[in-house]
Amino acid sequence: MAQEFPELEYNVVLVDAMAMHLISRPKDFDVVVTANLFGDILTDEGSMLPGSLGLLPSASVGNSGPGLYEPIHGSAPDIAGKGIANPLGTILAAAMLLRHSLGLETEAQAVETAVEQVLNRGTRTKDICAGGPAVSTQEMGELVTRALLA
Repeated sequence: MAQEFPELEYNVVLVDAMAMHLISRPKDFDVVVTANLFGDILTDEGSMLPGSLGLLPSASVGNSGPGLYEPIHGSAPDIAGKGIANPLGTILAAAMLLRHSLGLETEAQAVETAVEQVLNRGTRTKDICAGGPAVSTQEMGELVTRALLA
């Protein structure tokens, strides 16, 4: 890859050091490429920087074929059906799919902008409301949809 993209700067970092660097200087990293096990651990750790597992999308992509886009959190069966899951990681994963697998940059940006607008209004799900008012999973999704269609 270094020969194909000589303009890219990269570093090889052991996972224990990466865990420290991710917390102490997260802005230094644009992309982290790792195997699934270490990626799962690092994304769970890194998710607390913005405040919740529910906020972050992820992608598993290769050289060919479709990618797999999903929020970094698991299925969370303990909260299934309670309306308290944060849908933003899933919504932002859809934006990644639009951008990286479908080449729809404008549409991806529109989804991300809609999420940003809803958050900027102070709307929060239970995981990020810090004791303040919270909306349900469905309400958050509907608010993002309305912002996207506006």
